Amino acid sequence: MDIDSILRGISIWALPVLLAIVLHEVAHGWVADKLGDDTARWMGRLTLNPIKHIDPIGTILIPAALLIMGAPFLFGYAKPVPINFNKLRNPKRDMVWVALAGPLTNLILALISVLLLWFTIHVIGSVAWIAQPLALMCQASIMINVVLFVVNLIPLPPLDGGRVATGLLPGPLAYQLSRVEPYGFFILVGLLVLGVFQTVLGPIIFGLSKALMTLAL
Repeated sequence: MDIDSILRGISIWALPVLLAIVLHEVAHGWVADKLGDDTARWMGRLTLNPIKHIDPIGTILIPAALLIMGAPFLFGYAKPVPINFNKLRNPKRDMVWVALAGPLTNLILALISVLLLWFTIHVIGSVAWIAQPLALMCQASIMINVVLFVVNLIPLPPLDGGRVATGLLPGPLAYQLSRVEPYGFFILVGLLVLGVFQTVLGPIIFGLSKALMTLAL
């Protein structure tokens, strides 16, 4: 990929990726705060200031590497918002809502991006110099938010889906699943290297993204 293509890709993807991962983490902290855990608020993480949330690897390096390699979709993450589950009013139940807040925020952002894409196509479409880059950014936003929504619902700690499963399962099963968390990252990398993600999640991600984009036509 030449330098012009890389710069063009950055200009299209940078803002959607940043908004998707920052709002994902802020949503976790905001819901936790409402349910009794003010840790994120006291640590200054309930802010839209991206500097507070940027992880050098997850927010910059991984998305940039995927973009340069020409990956079909990007993925990234911010620094996890600190959550003290013991401070939640009902830790086992509230853990589920705190975990779901992130993926559901990404789903909402994807739907908002569909509305913006519709507006771009049908209202300002004649002004090509504005409509074309804005449409590409809306499409990028739909894609990254669908990726974060789908991937984070995998029932594997430390992903949000793993925390949801831990909160819903009976005590002994929840305990056994929670013990997987220290190895969760390595399991995810292994699944990625083996192509399991691409084979299983790829069709889901592309199918959902295409369906959403079709709504804007």
